[in-house]
Amino acid sequence: MTTDSDVIIIGSGIGGGTLASALAPSGARILVLERGEHLPDSPDARDDIAIFERGVYRSTEEWYGSDGKKFLPGNYYYVGGNSKFYGAVMYRYRAEDFRARPHLQGASPGWDMPYEVMEPWYARAEALFKVRGAAGQDPTEPPRSGPFPYPPVPDEPALQKVRARLERAGVHPSSLPLAIDINAWLRRGQTGWDAFPNTGGAGKIDAEVGPLAQALEHPNVRLMTGAQVIRLETDAAGRQVTAAVIRRNGREERLTARHFAVAAGAVQTAALLLRSANAAHPTGLANGSDQVGRNFMNHNTSAMITLNPFIRNDSVYQKTFCFNDFYSDDPDVHAPLGNVQLLGRITGNILKAQVPALTRPLARLMANRAFGWFLTSEDLPNPNSRVLVRGDDIIMDWQRSNMDAHHLLIKRTKQVMKKAGFPVVLVRIFGNKTTSHQCGTARLGSNPGASVVDLDCRSHDIPNLWITDASVLPTSAAVNPALTVAALALKAGSKMAAQI
Repeated sequence: MTTDSDVIIIGSGIGGGTLASALAPSGARILVLERGEHLPDSPDARDDIAIFERGVYRSTEEWYGSDGKKFLPGNYYYVGGNSKFYGAVMYRYRAEDFRARPHLQGASPGWDMPYEVMEPWYARAEALFKVRGAAGQDPTEPPRSGPFPYPPVPDEPALQKVRARLERAGVHPSSLPLAIDINAWLRRGQTGWDAFPNTGGAGKIDAEVGPLAQALEHPNVRLMTGAQVIRLETDAAGRQVTAAVIRRNGREERLTARHFAVAAGAVQTAALLLRSANAAHPTGLANGSDQVGRNFMNHNTSAMITLNPFIRNDSVYQKTFCFNDFYSDDPDVHAPLGNVQLLGRITGNILKAQVPALTRPLARLMANRAFGWFLTSEDLPNPNSRVLVRGDDIIMDWQRSNMDAHHLLIKRTKQVMKKAGFPVVLVRIFGNKTTSHQCGTARLGSNPGASVVDLDCRSHDIPNLWITDASVLPTSAAVNPALTVAALALKAGSKMAAQI
């Protein structure tokens, strides 16, 4: 059968861009479909008021929560996907994250493969995204086959002092693994990168400027922007996906291929598969297990600000280290609690945007004495926590889990910060309509009756359908998911290349 392409990849974020880079050397005709456009360069890209207060990049798309009310989910639709605005933290899941283990409220089922299977793909993903880091600092770090590709992003002087204070307080700060070329980033502007997009082609290695750019150097790879996939079609028997139906410039088009990979993000991927239901697959594509849309996870997270009126924060970017002392085994409750890492520098304008009641001068005064932190605890899979569709509407029924662990992580971190010399500690727990670390709606596994894709991210039900985004993650762990998504996409690409 003649097709438009050999492979159609839906989505140009971490999963889609990385898969394209893995397949590009094969010579196969690859078409990457992206709903959005390239993000143009403009002064807004480094303007904290434009980004945080005016929301110039925020999508106007609305979803429904389980309470029946609409909300703005914070998804971004540009070439590069959500990675255009990510914090560039590229963590490996810890070895214990792949194993079944109890938590304070429930248990993690683990994965159907161990960390050792993923390790070489993690190493390749770190090379692809030019990750900066330092092995040996973090007591929870899993075994590595080699060093990081580049040395860590350096702490600024103010943060060197904070790191030393934390060490004296008894924890083990370690450099964050970051996809950041700090010199290139700062040449374009003196800002942090957390939530600031890379529109200059250098500095923050997101999916567009990293793997997708590499893929597009090959003449067999094409990118089509402004192409929203509204459904997938199959043959009459439902054994093969035959076409992606897109909406572009107000018209529907039908694009054919031999293989299809969906990498639209955990919510949009689930929605697409559910909306593609047909006579052969009445509950949605790849849904013979009834797991599509289920097990939605999104991390339990908080922002913490620590203040000492006698300690000045004159940093520019701030986000360079973390500590994982409570990640795997809290000394009192003997259960995993989570990760504590620096946020990007919180300027007075950013603080004002988050707390509108503050006057701008007061917000700036506070920001000059404040250090921001991001606390993450694992959200556990639950089949009743799910993404649903109703016509064109998306319903996100996130049923949070394991919040006792998160509250205890906050308590432990407060104790550490006060011991480190920060008498004022403020905390904001993010609500249940946060989607920045969405995952789990098309889970990976070896049992077709309990999972959506196999260990190579290939649909159990439809052999020419693959899923290569965070929806396949069986667990959320308590670290940023981007590197794990990239590693799985590289693993899937190796298998797919042998099929095309």
